[in-house]
Amino acid sequence: MNIEYPMWVWIFFFAVVFVALFVDVGIVNRHSHAPTRRETFAWSAVWISLALAFNGFIYWVVGNIYGSGAGLSKATEFLTGYLVELSLSVDNLFVFLLIFNFFKVPKKFQHRVLFWGIFMALVLRMVMIFAGTELVERFHWLIYIFGAFLVYTGIKMFSDDDDSFNPEESAIVKFTTRFIRISKHYDGEKFFVIKDGKRTGTLLLLVLIIINVVDLVFAVDSIPAILGITTDRFIVYTSNIFAILGLRTFFFLLVDMAEKFHYLKYGLAFVLTFIGVKMILPLVAEGLIMGLGNGNESAFSYFLHSYVKGDYNQTATFVSLGIVAGVIALSIISSLIFPQKKTEEE
Repeated sequence: MNIEYPMWVWIFFFAVVFVALFVDVGIVNRHSHAPTRRETFAWSAVWISLALAFNGFIYWVVGNIYGSGAGLSKATEFLTGYLVELSLSVDNLFVFLLIFNFFKVPKKFQHRVLFWGIFMALVLRMVMIFAGTELVERFHWLIYIFGAFLVYTGIKMFSDDDDSFNPEESAIVKFTTRFIRISKHYDGEKFFVIKDGKRTGTLLLLVLIIINVVDLVFAVDSIPAILGITTDRFIVYTSNIFAILGLRTFFFLLVDMAEKFHYLKYGLAFVLTFIGVKMILPLVAEGLIMGLGNGNESAFSYFLHSYVKGDYNQTATFVSLGIVAGVIALSIISSLIFPQKKTEEE
């Protein structure tokens, strides 16, 4: 079902985002500091509550215009997309932690880097999401390519090790230092300084560039993942943004617990594979219909025709939400019940 959102709904969304960022950065975290565990827990609750409140807002708006059934469907899509994007963002934090540790970024400056990284993500994600949804609407077969890509990525995640990322040998660092003068030191929280009469980027600027590029690379996975849930631009963008809004807070929350969630990567790998398969299923169903023939009147043939027409879309959304939430919860609980054993070398 195509939903047209009034302009005031978009304005309200951006107002909520910018007010939240202003309160976070302009008031609460006006001065660079390493947040305490109490602060991170409190702000984590704030960001999650804000996302859930906006989910209720979507139900109210869509329900008033198109009926409660449509409102429930869109609210479920938002919640599913939010969980998927939040989970993938949490996985990204492990790479961010690796980058910060490699460049020995002081903890009190990490907050500033993550803020500007998120601000850039707000713009870049909007461009990628609107381009992606437009392409899918014009060339629907792209959804099957995205699905196959997610299946490949999910399977690859089962065997990949995040520690294989080496910032020093990355093309990002080599390309940046070739075109931008970068010093080998930090100068407070500054990104630029005047050195020998020339404007020079600090090491903090290099870290910010790497964080932005890495986030862009991760978006290549996350955006097709949510397009497998819905192609509604508003739902895709808002759930994506609410997931990355709390990224800084979740980063500091996970710093001390990163090693405890060692099964989370496998849970995310399963989620990506599941969504990829879900995106390919309509193509498989159409192939089976062709194989059975149009004259086939069996219950299985009727089910396939109904599935291709989208009669089960709302049920599929609820099932997706249950599977995504269940797998993520199971991976976190399993990590806590069965802690990772440390080797002698570690």
